[in-house]
Amino acid sequence: MFENLSQKLDKALKMLKGQGSITEINVAATIKEIRRALLDADVNFKVAKEITDEIKEQAIGSKILIAVSPREMFIKIVYDKLTELMGGQKQDINIKGDPAVVMIAGLNGAGKTTFSGKLANFLKSQGRQVLLAACDVYRPAAMEQLKVLGGQIGVEVYTEMESKDAVQIAQNAIQYAKANNKKIVIVDTAGRLAIDEVLMKEIAALKKALNPTETLFVVDAMTGQDAVNTALAFNERIDYDGVVLTKLDGDARGGAALSIRKTVNKPIKFISTGEKMEAIDHFYPDRMAQRILGMGDVLSLVERAQRAFDEEEAKRIEAKIRKNQLDFNDFLSQIQQIKRMGNLKDLVSMIPGMGKALKEIDIDDDSFKPIEAMIFSMTKQERAKPEIINSSRKQRIAKGSGTTVQQVNNLLKQFEQMRQLMKKMNQINPAQLQKMKAKRK
Repeated sequence: MFENLSQKLDKALKMLKGQGSITEINVAATIKEIRRALLDADVNFKVAKEITDEIKEQAIGSKILIAVSPREMFIKIVYDKLTELMGGQKQDINIKGDPAVVMIAGLNGAGKTTFSGKLANFLKSQGRQVLLAACDVYRPAAMEQLKVLGGQIGVEVYTEMESKDAVQIAQNAIQYAKANNKKIVIVDTAGRLAIDEVLMKEIAALKKALNPTETLFVVDAMTGQDAVNTALAFNERIDYDGVVLTKLDGDARGGAALSIRKTVNKPIKFISTGEKMEAIDHFYPDRMAQRILGMGDVLSLVERAQRAFDEEEAKRIEAKIRKNQLDFNDFLSQIQQIKRMGNLKDLVSMIPGMGKALKEIDIDDDSFKPIEAMIFSMTKQERAKPEIINSSRKQRIAKGSGTTVQQVNNLLKQFEQMRQLMKKMNQINPAQLQKMKAKRK
């Protein structure tokens, strides 16, 4: 999402490269470029001016340490200001209560229903008992969508298909949750326009009747400054507790994320990318600032991996690696777990230094498809024993997967290289590793 902004900030900060000190003269041009980058990213004009004025004031008054270059010092100042602009620190949602009630509100098409499913899956993965309540009485497809999502993640969905009273459905859902030991009720409400007075009255009535422990406003990050205006309008009516930014994997300029906290004075609590149920993260202002400045976000990458990877499966794979018995079934399992971590380009952008490389590399979620197709075209025996795959088998696999024999050869070669590497690593014992480290010293 922040690719354009990252590139422009990088260009602006390069102006200080090679400078001996930070002065009002050499900072002026850099500040001008940073302000332009923020405005191009759709950051509110007043917010952009305020933040760059603060950066300039702090930079000129800073003492430069001998070990730190002016550019590095300036990057630190910009990082601190971006972090502060987006809220400073992570804000958790309030899920205390018996049951805790989380109400989801937002515009039509913002991704409320999908986010409701993602949040339910996120909380369920923490061992919590969750109930989804379908309260969009105007769009039957929304209720069906929520039921489908609930089925995918194994979370029960409370519906009353014939009723048109959203408040009554939500209250009934809460009673059902109490009777069935559900500790959290996520209420998916109807999408509405900020100018739709009837529906705005209904969402206000829902808030009053339910008295939710947490009210989240879902906003499409791709709507830019409109997102900020809508967030203000909704906040006046329901005084929500936090904001959720969806569709961060799209071609958004990022201005909403940078403006919304400052303008509405409500924290961004979650970010959401894509349609996968696992593609949800807490919003960490400091980590987002790191990504904007091309520093990566290793912590978020590790957390995603921990959520996506099954511990028992990892132990099983490790045991097979030790015995040098890794096969294509295991390889396929690993691909599926990587895909559950989310959008590939987003994952690579979290690796420090990879932001610039992404400009030259085209990465998409279809990257694994040819590999999966080739593995699915193999017989059970071929997957378990790749060494039996001869010329005629390669032709059959290529034909069945819509690939070429050369692609099949490449896959087999890369897989064998990976097995050999793992075999060598497995032969190195801890004592040998210590000796190797000692030699390097």
